[in-house]
Amino acid sequence: MAACWVCRPPDYAHGVAEREACLVDVYDTLLSCDFAAHSAELPILAGLSMQAWGQGYSRVGAALAIGQLTKAEGFERILQEGGVEPRPDLVGALVDRDRELLLRSARLYDDALPFLQDVRARGIKIAIVSNCSEHTRDLLESNGVADLADTLVLSCEVGAEKPAAEIFTHALDQLGVPARHAVFVDDQPAFCAGAVGLGITAMQIVRGELDGKLPAPGTTVVRSLSDVAAMF
Repeated sequence: MAACWVCRPPDYAHGVAEREACLVDVYDTLLSCDFAAHSAELPILAGLSMQAWGQGYSRVGAALAIGQLTKAEGFERILQEGGVEPRPDLVGALVDRDRELLLRSARLYDDALPFLQDVRARGIKIAIVSNCSEHTRDLLESNGVADLADTLVLSCEVGAEKPAAEIFTHALDQLGVPARHAVFVDDQPAFCAGAVGLGITAMQIVRGELDGKLPAPGTTVVRSLSDVAAMF
């Protein structure tokens, strides 16, 4: 049952009307991913302590997310800062392991593919909109999500992260749909607020407890992707 209790826009009274597109987040919306293996295995391969690797990654993470650095460039910097020679073979091995760990650690939620299939069958265009680094495209192509989407709008490829307007407008432009005819689904209140600010209907998916995250004004809270599909 949907928990739709936060400042609902008027057209939720009888479902969502005249919707032509659905913009959908990836991490903690379509799938879960345990990054513990990244934190444990990559430092060992790099020859660094977990602390040194973590601190190094925190310094390059923002640049990776908007494509200012590739994973290879970012890992090279981490190695250099940690006093390890960034040999091409070592950098390449780190990039390959990073990708392998992501594909191994990610798990689609049970409702993810059925939701995308349902929305697509209704003639609704789909854009996957994610804050992420470069291996996410490989992940979405490997797990079937990419095949069900009209476009993948990834922050590392478009140079902007949610909640910036640029990533949302890029997705809308790719689909050829105005903001007022689009729905956005994400687990983060701040990202939902960014969509609402552009006139996009936003739904925050909360699969467990809110954990102190207050939903953004104008956002509808749902408990599953099935609840989202029921509103079309």
